[in-house]
Amino acid sequence: MRLTVQHKTHYTYDAPVPYGLQQIRLRPKSRPGQQVEDWQIEVKGGQVEVSFEDEHANSVDLVSFHPGETRIEITCRGTVDVEDRAGVVGPQGGFVPLWLFERSTALTHPGPQIKAMVAAMSEGGAPVEQLHALSAHILQVVPYSTDQAASDLTAEDALSAGHAVCQDHAHVFITAARLMGYPARYVSGYLKMDDRVEQDASHAWAEAHVPDLGWVGFDVSNGYSPDARYVRVATGLDYRGAAPISGLRYGQAGEQMSVSLQVQQQ
Repeated sequence: MRLTVQHKTHYTYDAPVPYGLQQIRLRPKSRPGQQVEDWQIEVKGGQVEVSFEDEHANSVDLVSFHPGETRIEITCRGTVDVEDRAGVVGPQGGFVPLWLFERSTALTHPGPQIKAMVAAMSEGGAPVEQLHALSAHILQVVPYSTDQAASDLTAEDALSAGHAVCQDHAHVFITAARLMGYPARYVSGYLKMDDRVEQDASHAWAEAHVPDLGWVGFDVSNGYSPDARYVRVATGLDYRGAAPISGLRYGQAGEQMSVSLQVQQQ
Protein backbone atom coordinates (compact mmCIF):
# COMPACT_ATOMS: atom_id res chain seq x y z
CA MET A 1 0.00 0.00 0.00
CA ARG A 2 1.36 3.40 -1.00
CA LEU A 3 0.73 5.91 1.80
CA THR A 4 1.21 9.66 1.92
CA VAL A 5 1.79 11.37 5.24
CA GLN A 6 1.67 15.03 6.24
CA HIS A 7 2.38 15.78 9.89
CA LYS A 8 2.50 19.34 11.27
CA THR A 9 3.43 20.26 14.84
CA HIS A 10 2.92 23.91 15.75
CA TYR A 11 4.26 25.53 18.93
CA THR A 12 3.18 28.98 20.11
CA TYR A 13 4.84 30.80 23.04
CA ASP A 14 3.51 33.78 24.99
CA ALA A 15 7.00 35.32 25.20
CA PRO A 16 10.13 35.17 23.03
CA VAL A 17 12.20 32.02 23.58
CA PRO A 18 15.93 32.80 23.88
CA TYR A 19 17.05 29.24 23.19
CA GLY A 20 15.41 25.93 22.32
CA LEU A 21 16.65 22.56 21.08
CA GLN A 22 14.59 19.55 20.02
CA GLN A 23 15.30 15.99 18.93
CA ILE A 24 13.00 15.00 16.07
CA ARG A 25 12.34 11.31 15.41
CA LEU A 26 9.93 11.82 12.52
CA ARG A 27 11.86 10.39 9.59
CA PRO A 28 10.91 6.79 8.67
CA LYS A 29 13.53 4.50 7.18
CA SER A 30 13.40 1.93 4.40
CA ARG A 31 13.52 -1.64 5.70
CA PRO A 32 12.05 -5.02 4.71
CA GLY A 33 8.36 -4.43 4.06
CA GLN A 34 8.66 -0.64 4.06
CA GLN A 35 10.21 1.52 1.35
CA VAL A 36 10.42 5.30 1.81
CA GLU A 37 10.01 6.90 -1.61
CA ASP A 38 10.47 10.49 -0.45
CA TRP A 39 10.46 12.37 2.86
CA GLN A 40 11.04 16.01 3.76
CA ILE A 41 11.17 17.91 7.04
CA GLU A 42 10.58 21.67 7.02
CA VAL A 43 11.14 23.90 10.04
CA LYS A 44 9.78 27.44 10.41
CA GLY A 45 11.23 29.47 13.27
CA GLY A 46 14.25 27.21 13.55
CA GLN A 47 16.66 25.04 11.61
CA VAL A 48 18.03 21.50 11.45
CA GLU A 49 21.53 21.58 12.96
CA VAL A 50 22.54 17.98 12.37
CA SER A 51 21.03 14.62 11.43
CA PHE A 52 22.23 11.28 12.80
CA GLU A 53 21.24 7.74 13.78
CA ASP A 54 20.74 6.94 17.47
CA GLU A 55 21.55 3.65 19.22
CA HIS A 56 18.36 2.06 17.85
CA ALA A 57 19.22 3.14 14.28
CA ASN A 58 16.41 5.70 14.33
CA SER A 59 16.87 8.75 12.12
CA VAL A 60 17.15 11.81 14.37
CA ASP A 61 17.17 15.49 13.36
CA LEU A 62 18.43 18.01 15.93
CA VAL A 63 16.46 21.27 15.56
CA SER A 64 17.43 24.60 17.13
CA PHE A 65 15.08 27.58 17.61
CA HIS A 66 15.92 30.94 16.12
CA PRO A 67 16.60 33.20 19.16
CA GLY A 68 13.57 35.25 20.21
CA GLU A 69 10.98 33.20 18.28
CA THR A 70 7.41 32.88 19.50
CA ARG A 71 6.19 30.39 16.87
CA ILE A 72 7.82 27.14 15.73
CA GLU A 73 6.33 24.86 13.08
CA ILE A 74 7.71 21.46 12.10
CA THR A 75 6.21 19.86 8.99
CA CYS A 76 6.98 16.34 7.79
CA ARG A 77 5.62 14.97 4.55
CA GLY A 78 6.39 12.05 2.30
CA THR A 79 5.39 8.83 0.61
CA VAL A 80 5.98 5.32 1.93
CA ASP A 81 5.23 1.99 0.24
CA VAL A 82 4.25 -0.59 2.89
CA GLU A 83 3.81 -4.35 2.52
CA ASP A 84 1.52 -6.43 4.73
CA ARG A 85 3.84 -8.87 6.54
CA ALA A 86 1.38 -9.78 9.33
CA GLY A 87 3.46 -7.75 11.77
CA VAL A 88 6.73 -9.60 11.13
CA VAL A 89 9.64 -7.15 10.97
CA GLY A 90 12.52 -9.63 11.07
CA PRO A 91 15.94 -9.89 12.72
CA GLN A 92 17.37 -7.39 15.17
CA GLY A 93 19.26 -4.48 13.62
CA GLY A 94 20.61 -1.27 15.07
CA PHE A 95 23.60 -0.86 17.35
CA VAL A 96 22.43 -2.50 20.59
CA PRO A 97 22.35 -6.19 21.57
CA LEU A 98 19.07 -8.06 21.73
CA TRP A 99 19.37 -8.66 25.48
CA LEU A 100 19.02 -4.92 26.12
CA PHE A 101 15.31 -5.23 25.24
CA GLU A 102 14.79 -7.50 28.24
CA ARG A 103 15.67 -4.57 30.53
CA SER A 104 12.91 -2.67 32.31
CA THR A 105 12.75 1.13 32.44
CA ALA A 106 11.01 3.62 34.70
CA LEU A 107 7.92 3.42 32.45
CA THR A 108 8.03 -0.36 32.06
CA HIS A 109 8.99 -1.55 35.54
CA PRO A 110 6.77 -4.52 36.46
CA GLY A 111 4.63 -3.96 39.54
CA PRO A 112 2.48 -6.45 41.45
CA GLN A 113 -0.55 -6.13 39.14
CA ILE A 114 1.40 -6.86 35.96
CA LYS A 115 3.25 -9.71 37.66
CA ALA A 116 -0.08 -11.20 38.73
CA MET A 117 -1.48 -10.79 35.21
CA VAL A 118 1.47 -12.63 33.67
CA ALA A 119 1.35 -15.37 36.30
CA ALA A 120 -2.29 -16.01 35.44
CA MET A 121 -1.59 -16.32 31.69
CA SER A 122 -1.63 -19.80 30.15
CA GLU A 123 1.84 -21.10 29.27
CA GLY A 124 0.64 -23.29 26.42
CA GLY A 125 0.83 -22.56 22.71
CA ALA A 126 3.44 -21.22 20.32
CA PRO A 127 5.19 -17.93 21.18
CA VAL A 128 3.13 -15.89 18.69
CA GLU A 129 -0.09 -17.40 20.08
CA GLN A 130 0.99 -16.53 23.63
CA LEU A 131 1.73 -12.94 22.63
CA HIS A 132 -1.56 -12.51 20.76
CA ALA A 133 -3.34 -13.86 23.83
CA LEU A 134 -1.45 -11.35 25.98
CA SER A 135 -2.45 -8.49 23.65
CA ALA A 136 -6.12 -9.52 23.73
CA HIS A 137 -6.09 -9.85 27.51
CA ILE A 138 -4.57 -6.40 27.99
CA LEU A 139 -7.24 -4.81 25.80
CA GLN A 140 -9.92 -6.61 27.81
CA VAL A 141 -8.70 -5.46 31.23
CA VAL A 142 -7.49 -2.03 30.08
CA PRO A 143 -9.92 -0.80 27.37
CA TYR A 144 -8.88 1.95 25.00
CA SER A 145 -9.97 5.42 26.11
CA THR A 146 -8.81 8.90 25.14
CA ASP A 147 -9.59 10.07 28.68
CA GLN A 148 -6.01 9.13 29.54
CA ALA A 149 -3.50 11.54 27.98
CA ALA A 150 -0.54 11.69 30.41
CA SER A 151 2.73 10.95 28.62
CA ASP A 152 4.55 9.84 31.79
CA LEU A 153 2.14 7.12 32.95
CA THR A 154 3.89 3.88 33.88
CA ALA A 155 2.65 0.49 32.75
CA GLU A 156 1.55 -0.35 36.29
CA ASP A 157 -0.32 2.96 36.59
CA ALA A 158 -2.12 2.32 33.30
CA LEU A 159 -3.25 -1.08 34.54
CA SER A 160 -4.47 0.51 37.78
CA ALA A 161 -6.37 3.21 35.88
CA GLY A 162 -8.34 0.58 33.97
CA HIS A 163 -8.22 2.47 30.67
CA ALA A 164 -5.44 3.50 28.33
CA VAL A 165 -4.33 5.07 25.07
CA CYS A 166 -2.05 3.31 22.57
CA GLN A 167 1.11 4.48 24.34
CA ASP A 168 -0.04 2.92 27.62
CA HIS A 169 -1.11 -0.30 25.91
CA ALA A 170 2.35 -0.58 24.39
CA HIS A 171 4.01 -0.09 27.78
CA VAL A 172 1.83 -2.72 29.47
CA PHE A 173 2.49 -5.21 26.66
CA ILE A 174 6.25 -4.56 26.70
CA THR A 175 6.44 -4.97 30.47
CA ALA A 176 4.45 -8.22 30.45
CA ALA A 177 6.26 -9.67 27.41
CA ARG A 178 9.63 -9.12 29.07
CA LEU A 179 8.39 -10.93 32.18
CA MET A 180 7.38 -13.81 29.90
CA GLY A 181 10.95 -13.99 28.58
CA TYR A 182 10.57 -12.09 25.31
CA PRO A 183 12.70 -9.07 24.39
CA ALA A 184 10.24 -6.26 23.66
CA ARG A 185 10.32 -2.66 22.43
CA TYR A 186 8.17 0.39 21.81
CA VAL A 187 7.33 1.59 18.28
CA SER A 188 6.14 5.03 17.20
CA GLY A 189 4.73 5.69 13.75
CA TYR A 190 1.62 6.32 11.72
CA LEU A 191 -1.60 4.40 11.10
CA LYS A 192 -4.04 5.03 8.25
CA MET A 193 -7.51 4.64 9.72
CA ASP A 194 -9.93 3.27 7.14
CA ASP A 195 -12.69 5.82 7.76
CA ARG A 196 -10.72 9.07 7.64
CA VAL A 197 -7.79 11.01 6.21
CA GLU A 198 -7.38 13.41 9.16
CA GLN A 199 -5.90 11.43 12.05
CA ASP A 200 -6.17 12.42 15.71
CA ALA A 201 -2.50 11.76 16.45
CA SER A 202 0.47 9.61 15.56
CA HIS A 203 0.30 6.00 16.71
CA ALA A 204 2.22 3.62 18.95
CA TRP A 205 2.43 -0.15 19.31
CA ALA A 206 4.83 -2.79 20.59
CA GLU A 207 7.12 -5.44 19.14
CA ALA A 208 8.34 -8.67 20.73
CA HIS A 209 11.26 -10.76 19.51
CA VAL A 210 10.12 -14.28 18.69
CA PRO A 211 12.47 -17.21 17.93
CA ASP A 212 12.74 -17.99 14.18
CA LEU A 213 10.69 -14.88 13.25
CA GLY A 214 12.54 -11.95 14.81
CA TRP A 215 10.58 -8.86 15.75
CA VAL A 216 6.80 -9.13 15.50
CA GLY A 217 4.44 -6.19 16.02
CA PHE A 218 1.34 -6.15 18.26
CA ASP A 219 -1.11 -3.25 18.27
CA VAL A 220 -3.02 -3.82 21.50
CA SER A 221 -5.34 -0.84 21.00
CA ASN A 222 -6.70 -2.24 17.73
CA GLY A 223 -6.40 -5.94 18.53
CA TYR A 224 -4.17 -7.11 15.67
CA SER A 225 -0.67 -7.01 14.26
CA PRO A 226 0.43 -4.08 12.07
CA ASP A 227 -0.35 -4.44 8.36
CA ALA A 228 0.12 -2.32 5.24
CA ARG A 229 -1.60 0.68 6.87
CA TYR A 230 1.24 1.16 9.37
CA VAL A 231 4.38 3.26 8.88
CA ARG A 232 7.16 2.45 11.36
CA VAL A 233 9.22 5.52 12.32
CA ALA A 234 11.18 4.92 15.55
CA THR A 235 11.78 2.26 18.18
CA GLY A 236 13.07 2.33 21.76
CA LEU A 237 12.90 0.65 25.14
CA ASP A 238 9.82 2.81 25.89
CA TYR A 239 8.12 6.01 24.78
CA ARG A 240 11.00 8.21 25.88
CA GLY A 241 13.40 6.42 23.56
CA ALA A 242 11.13 6.69 20.53
CA ALA A 243 9.26 9.96 21.19
CA PRO A 244 8.53 11.86 17.96
CA ILE A 245 9.68 15.16 19.51
CA SER A 246 11.57 15.81 22.74
CA GLY A 247 13.78 18.66 23.87
CA LEU A 248 14.40 21.65 26.07
CA ARG A 249 14.12 25.41 26.06
CA TYR A 250 15.28 28.32 28.20
CA GLY A 251 13.01 31.02 29.61
CA GLN A 252 9.62 31.17 31.31
CA ALA A 253 7.39 31.38 28.23
CA GLY A 254 4.14 29.41 28.31
CA GLU A 255 3.70 26.91 25.50
CA GLN A 256 0.72 25.80 23.42
CA MET A 257 1.03 22.95 20.95
CA SER A 258 -1.27 21.85 18.13
CA VAL A 259 -0.88 18.90 15.78
CA SER A 260 -2.45 18.12 12.44
CA LEU A 261 -1.90 14.77 10.72
CA GLN A 262 -3.07 13.32 7.43
CA VAL A 263 -2.43 9.73 6.37
CA GLN A 264 -4.02 8.44 3.18
CA GLN A 265 -3.57 5.88 0.45
CA GLN A 266 -2.21 7.30 -2.77
